Amino acid sequence: MNKKLFSLLLVTLLLISFSSISCRKKPLTLESLPQETLASDESLYKLGETYIKKDFEKGLLFLRQLMDSFPRSFYAQRAKLLIADTYFSKGDEANMILAAAEYREFIALYPTSPSVPYCQYQIAMTFYKHALKPGRDQTKTVQALNEFKKVVANYPNSEYASLAAEKIRDCENRLAAHELEVGEIYYKMKSYRAALGRLQPIITTYPEFPRLDAVYFYIADCYFQTKKYDESLPYFNKLITDYPKSKFARKAEKRIKFIEAVKKNEASKSSQPKNKGRNL
Repeated sequence: MNKKLFSLLLVTLLLISFSSISCRKKPLTLESLPQETLASDESLYKLGETYIKKDFEKGLLFLRQLMDSFPRSFYAQRAKLLIADTYFSKGDEANMILAAAEYREFIALYPTSPSVPYCQYQIAMTFYKHALKPGRDQTKTVQALNEFKKVVANYPNSEYASLAAEKIRDCENRLAAHELEVGEIYYKMKSYRAALGRLQPIITTYPEFPRLDAVYFYIADCYFQTKKYDESLPYFNKLITDYPKSKFARKAEKRIKFIEAVKKNEASKSSQPKNKGRNL
C-alpha cells in the first residue's frame, strides 16, 4: 500500500507541475494585447505607466504605441512626459541627455501645453544636476544657466520662473567662484596680469556675488604688488567702505597706510630744493 500511495502522489505532483507550466502566461507584447486595449489611448497609457518602472523597455513600447496611434491625445502628452521623467529619474549623464531630448520634443510637439514651462525647467536641470564644483570644468553650469534664463524670459508668469531665478543666482555664483579661484591661483603665482584678467570681469558680470570683498582685495593687491598704487587705492577703499567686517579689510587698511607713507615720502623729496653746484 505504501508503494502504491507513493506512486500515486508522485503522479499527482507531476500532473500539477505540467499543468502549472501549461497555464503560464505568455510574455506580454503588443501582438498579445486585445484589440480593445490597442484601440484605447487611456488603456495603453495605464499599461505603459504600470510597466515603465519595473520593465522600462516594455513600458516604453506601450507608451510609444500610444503616441503613434493617438498623437493628438491628451494621454499622448502624458506619455511623452512620463518617458522624459523616467529618463530624468535615472540620474546618470547618458539618461539626462535622453531626458533633455524628450523634453525638447515635447515643447516642439505641444507648444501650447501648460507643461511646457516645466519641460524647459527640466531641460535646465539635466545640465544643473551634473554641473561641477568651482575649479573644475564649468561647461554644464553655463549650459544650465542659459536654459534657466529661457524659463524666466519665455514663461515669466509660470511657477517655474521663480525656481529658475534661484538656480540662475546659484549658477552665476558658481561661475564667479570659479573665476575667483582661478584668479587667486594666478595671484599666488605672482602672475598679476593673468589674475586681473580673471578677477575684474567678476565685478561687472556677477555684481551680486557674495564674495566680492575677496575680489576687490585681490584686484587691489595685484596693482599694489606691481607698485601701481593709484590703481589699487579705489579697490582698497571700496573694500573697506562696503565690507568693513571682511577679513580682508584690515589688510586693506595696512596697504592704504603704506601707500600714504610712500606718497608722503615722495612729496617730501620733491619739495626739497636741489643742491646747487659750488662756485669755484
